[in-house]
Amino acid sequence: MAEAAEAAGMDAKVPTCPDWRVRDLLRHTGEVHRWAAMIVAERLAQRPTGEKAASVRNWPEDDAALLDWFREGHARLVDVLATADLATECWSFHPAPSPVEFWARRQAHETTVHRIDAEVAGRGATPVSAGFAADGVDEILCNFFTSRNPKVTAEPSRTMAVRAVDTGDAWLATIGPEGVATVRGYGTADCTVTGNASDLYALLWNRRGTTGITVAGDASVLELWRTDARVL
Repeated sequence: MAEAAEAAGMDAKVPTCPDWRVRDLLRHTGEVHRWAAMIVAERLAQRPTGEKAASVRNWPEDDAALLDWFREGHARLVDVLATADLATECWSFHPAPSPVEFWARRQAHETTVHRIDAEVAGRGATPVSAGFAADGVDEILCNFFTSRNPKVTAEPSRTMAVRAVDTGDAWLATIGPEGVATVRGYGTADCTVTGNASDLYALLWNRRGTTGITVAGDASVLELWRTDARVL
C-alpha cells in the first residue's frame, strides 16, 4: 500500500473513495492501524472514544513524512498482533475464535482494500490471492451488514448468490428489512454473481465494476448492494 501510494503521489485522487486524495487514504489507514494496535496492546474492554480515540490521529502535516508515519504504524500493528496471546481479551465487533484473531483478519482486509484504493489512484489494481480474497468475501457478506449494522436492507427480502469459481466457495445472502443474513453454500437466488475470488472481493467491497464477472437473474439486487454497502 505504501509503495502504491508513493507511486501515485500524495495529491492523486482516489476514485474508489470520493473526495479523498492519497494522503487522506494514508491518514485514515494509519489511524486505524494505531487504533487496532492500541485496543489489543492495552486490552481495552470497550471501543476507544474521546481523547483515547483522538490520540491515534497524530499524522504529520508534511507529505514527505506521511509515508514513514504510515509504515511505522503498520509495523507496530503487525508486531502487536504477532506477539499477542490468543487468549487476550479485548473489544471487537464481529464473531471470531478470539479477539486477536478478529483484529488480525479485520486489519488484513482493511489494509488490502485500501491498498487497492492506492493502486487505483495510480497504476491500477493488482489481483488479491484467491484464498485470501475468498476470506474477504466471507467477511463482508457474513459480518458487516447484519442486523447489528443494517445499512443494506430490502422490503420485501431479496437474495444474492455469490460463487467463486477458482476456490469453489459459495455464499447465499438474504437482504431483508433488518439487514443481511448469509449462509455458506450454494442455493437459488434472485441474482447470482459468479467470478474469480479476487474479482468478487473487489466488487463486493465496491472497489471495481462487473467487467469479467457473470451476473445472472435480477441485476438490481447487485446494484442495491453496490449502492448501500459502502465501506471506507
